[in-house]
Amino acid sequence: MTDEGYPIVPDLWALTDESLLAGMAAGDAEAAAALVRRYQARVFGLAVTIVRSPATAEEVAQETFLRVWRHAAAYDPRKGRAATWILTITRNLAIDAVRLRGESPTDPDLLLRTLAAREERPGPGFEERERLRDALRALPIEQGRLIVLFALHGMTVKEIAQHQGIPLGTAKTRIRRGLARLRKVLEVTDE
Repeated sequence: MTDEGYPIVPDLWALTDESLLAGMAAGDAEAAAALVRRYQARVFGLAVTIVRSPATAEEVAQETFLRVWRHAAAYDPRKGRAATWILTITRNLAIDAVRLRGESPTDPDLLLRTLAAREERPGPGFEERERLRDALRALPIEQGRLIVLFALHGMTVKEIAQHQGIPLGTAKTRIRRGLARLRKVLEVTDE
């Protein structure tokens, strides 16, 4: 209490991020509000940069702060700064949102059969597309399938390994060898 009888209220803006997170973990709504105000622009900015949609970025930001609230007690300042922790949560949620928005992957075997059976009218790039299709068809099926998932569907190597039910190292090796064969067949150089 001060001399006037009023309680001493800490200036929440003067508190560190770690202190605000500790307050949040203890259920302090004022600390939570101060942390949200402090990070709302950065969280939204990062989210909109990744998802490229303000509406989706708002959802990502809201979910970020909800997760920060739920897991504030789990934050360990010895492992990194609060800003890094909060923005990592944002980044992961934004990437998940982008993946959810995307189309579901097509079966790579079906895609390869479709590419083989499809007759395109000649036009710009026709020869290059045909060379690529021929090169993909010439690869062993286990390499071609993984390259299609990697290059055309944007799946990560870890996602491919899980999708195909193979070890991560096997997926990496097959993709690397398949890409090396494609480079050789297509005569791609680093020049």
